[in-house]
Amino acid sequence: MVLEMKVPSPGESITEVEIATWLVEDGDYVEKDQPIAEVDSDKATLELPAEESGVITLKAEEGDAVEVGAVVCLIDMDAPKPEGATTTTVEAESVKEEKSPTPKVELVQETYATGAASPAAKKVLAEKGIEASSVKGTGKDGRVTKEDAIKAVPSMGTPGNGTRTTERKKLSMLRRKVAQRLVSVKNETAMLTTFNEVNMQPIFDLRKEYKEIFKEKHGVGLGFMSFFTLAVVRALRMYPDVNSMIDGDFKVSHDFQDISIAVSGPKGLMVPVIRNAENLSFRGVESEVKRLALRARDGQITVDEMTGGTFTITNGGVFGSMLSTPIINPPQSGILGMHNIVNRPVAENGQVVIRPIMYVALSYDHRIIDGRESVGFLVAVKEALENPTELLMDNNPNKALEL
Repeated sequence: MVLEMKVPSPGESITEVEIATWLVEDGDYVEKDQPIAEVDSDKATLELPAEESGVITLKAEEGDAVEVGAVVCLIDMDAPKPEGATTTTVEAESVKEEKSPTPKVELVQETYATGAASPAAKKVLAEKGIEASSVKGTGKDGRVTKEDAIKAVPSMGTPGNGTRTTERKKLSMLRRKVAQRLVSVKNETAMLTTFNEVNMQPIFDLRKEYKEIFKEKHGVGLGFMSFFTLAVVRALRMYPDVNSMIDGDFKVSHDFQDISIAVSGPKGLMVPVIRNAENLSFRGVESEVKRLALRARDGQITVDEMTGGTFTITNGGVFGSMLSTPIINPPQSGILGMHNIVNRPVAENGQVVIRPIMYVALSYDHRIIDGRESVGFLVAVKEALENPTELLMDNNPNKALEL
C-alpha cells in the first residue's frame, strides 16, 4: 500500500509552505515519525515527520512552494526494510551487548551548533574579519563561544589572488515574511522610541541571595526575564493604552497580558508568547521562558505558540547591544528593548558610586499611545525593577519566590 503524505496545516490562516530542506533522499527507507523534511511557513520552520515506515518517493523539490494539503511524497509501506539499514538511535541505545565484550565506542552527536558561532562570537569575529569555520570551538557540541572569538587571531595575509566567491541564495519564506512585516511597520505606523536607564543593583542583590535555593527548589534559574516580565505586566495595568492595538478605525484593548518574548533559534529570531502572564509568579514566568526557548532552539515551536501577544520584550543585551530602537511586533503597539548591563558611575545621595546600569528602550505606535503613556509606562517599569522587593514581591521575597 502506498501512502500519500500531504502538507499538514501549520496553523490558522496559513495556506502555503515552502520545502526548506529534505532530510532524506528519494528511495530511502524511512521509519514512522522520522523527520523527513523541514518546511517554512511565513511564521515558523517546522519538521515534517514520516506518517508510516517504508520507502519514500519525493514529489517536491527543495525551494518549492506547495499548498497546504498537497502531496509532497509517497511512502510504500509494503516495501521491505533493506538489510543493514541503520536502526534508530533509541533502538541502538536499548540494545545490550550480550555476545561480545568489545568496548563500546561512543559517537559524538553533531547538532546545528557544531562548529557554529554563538551570536556574541559572530559579532567579535565579524569585527576581526575571521570566518567562524577557521576557529576551533570549545563550547557545547563544538560551538564557537565569545571567548574563543576573542582569543582568535586573524591570519595576516597580503593582497593577492585570494578567494572571492559570491553566493546567491533565495531567502526562506519565513525570512521574506519577516522582511515584509518590518518594512510595513516602518511605513504604516508612527513609531517613536523613548529611553531610560535602570539601576540593576537591587535585582543583582536578590538573585545573589535567592538564586541557588530558587533553582534547587524549582529546577529553573532565577533570571532577569521574570523581573522584566512582571514589571511589564504591572506597567501595562497602569497604562492600558500600551496594551492596545489599532484595527482600522477602532482601538482594541485587552484585559489580559500575553507577553511575546523574542528568543534566538536555529532559523533566526522567533517570538513565542507567554499567555496570561498576569497570572504567573516568578517561578511560572521562568519555567515558561525556559520551555519556549528550548522548543525554539530545537525547532519544535509551533505557529500557535507564536501567534497573538499584546506586548513584546526583546533582549539585545545577550548579543552585547548597549542601546537600540526595537521595531514594533505588529499588530502590537509597543515593544520593550533590554540591553547589556555595564558598571557605570552614577550619583547617589550626592556621592559618585559604581552601579550595574542597563539602558532600556520602549518603541511605540504614536497613533494610539501618547507621550504621557509611553514615558509613564517606561518609568513604571524602571521603578519596579529598581524596587522589586516592594513593587513586585509585596515586601515578601520568600513568598513571591515560593520558597
